[in-house]
Amino acid sequence: MSPPLFTLHAILAATGGHASGVSATEINSISIDSRELGPEALFVAIKGDRFDGHDFVDTALANGAVAALVSRGEGDGRIVVPNALGGLRDLARAARERSRGFIVGVTGSVGKTTTKEALRVVFEAAGETHASIKSFNNHWGVPLMLARMPETAQFGVFEMGMNAPDEIRPLSQLVRPHVAVITSIAAAHLERLGSLDNIARAKAEIFEGLEPGGTAVLNADHPQINLLLELAAAAGVGRVVTYGFARGVDWQITEEETAAERSAAVIVRGEERYALALDVPGRHMLSNATAALVVAHLAGIEPETALRALRGFGAQPGRGERVILGPDDRPLLLIDESYNANTASMGAALDVLASIVAPGGRKVIVLGDMLELGEAAQTMHAGLADAVRNSGAERVHLVGRAMAALAATLPPDLLTSHHNAIGEALEVIVGDLAYGDAVMIKGSNGVGLSRLVSEIKARFAQS
Repeated sequence: MSPPLFTLHAILAATGGHASGVSATEINSISIDSRELGPEALFVAIKGDRFDGHDFVDTALANGAVAALVSRGEGDGRIVVPNALGGLRDLARAARERSRGFIVGVTGSVGKTTTKEALRVVFEAAGETHASIKSFNNHWGVPLMLARMPETAQFGVFEMGMNAPDEIRPLSQLVRPHVAVITSIAAAHLERLGSLDNIARAKAEIFEGLEPGGTAVLNADHPQINLLLELAAAAGVGRVVTYGFARGVDWQITEEETAAERSAAVIVRGEERYALALDVPGRHMLSNATAALVVAHLAGIEPETALRALRGFGAQPGRGERVILGPDDRPLLLIDESYNANTASMGAALDVLASIVAPGGRKVIVLGDMLELGEAAQTMHAGLADAVRNSGAERVHLVGRAMAALAATLPPDLLTSHHNAIGEALEVIVGDLAYGDAVMIKGSNGVGLSRLVSEIKARFAQS
């Protein structure tokens, strides 16, 4: 029988809190959402940008939470601490301290969530695994995911994101990974960070939480690789392993093949060669999977186990997931890339679209603004023109004010529509689609293209 996630005694010891009318002696799940409570749940009343969890404590207790971690308020069922988010971090530290598992931290401008999922798939083939869900990778998401890690987990995988300097460092110091993966450096968050080198420096903060003797795993397919190597050395990283398509890396991706439904490559490590096959297309997916293969090797997992697990790895919602809607003989193919966008991921997505054949109609693309690019926004949006033309798209819909720069570069017969906001674009785009089309939707999450994805699924799904 597995031990509880936390006993009440362990929670009080970790947080220094005071329990008021808490009858439960065990906690087996932790939540910050009063609507989503697991078994024997502890509700943590953190204060977010829009909501304060303290306003929902009574609702959480009524919905089945056995206790609430709070920094104010009176009544039974409460564990009172000076700061609820600080208390959550205390629980995360306690979970990490007791863990004997192999812990991995993942960051990067592009591909961190997909790489995290690839690692989860590989680790699950080898033992009990705990991994971050969705994109819970910020100042509250990482401690929440770490606090949820069972004591018995053999592997833990945690994604770490940032919008500015000094955000990844405390997350990594909390997680204390044995391996730190940086998937890429690309033009994301330029508005706050100013340059690709500054982005690399912010990502390299992950080195500062590495366990003694830990390993940095670095994608070498970007100009900032030498800077990352210097920063790793300055941080005292004991071992660095590189991977990618570039020559001279420790794990080189060679003989790559990409098609509409799959991709494959030979991964070369010294005298060893591994045949990597994926049921998803794209060079970027080969890169993400190779990172997982490298980390699996560091964790002592047999290559055959990792390669077999990766064969069943698929793209995630908002990050390339494919959905077939409608009749079998003439469906609509929906490719959902609605969660994130920068110049690197836009290029990768458009390359994938170029390899796709529509089920029986046209290739349609919907592109939303790439956010947080600062003064470079106009140039970078206009710079997508060649990739759009080469994608083979026959209909192009653009959403967002920054996309005006791209709209100005496209010929009238290719540009189907441009709208400043998704609300005004929704009916136009859905009305332009038909069964047989292949439609790819790509943009930053803040543009709201997930609304379009939901509407297409509702309109084109057959009952």
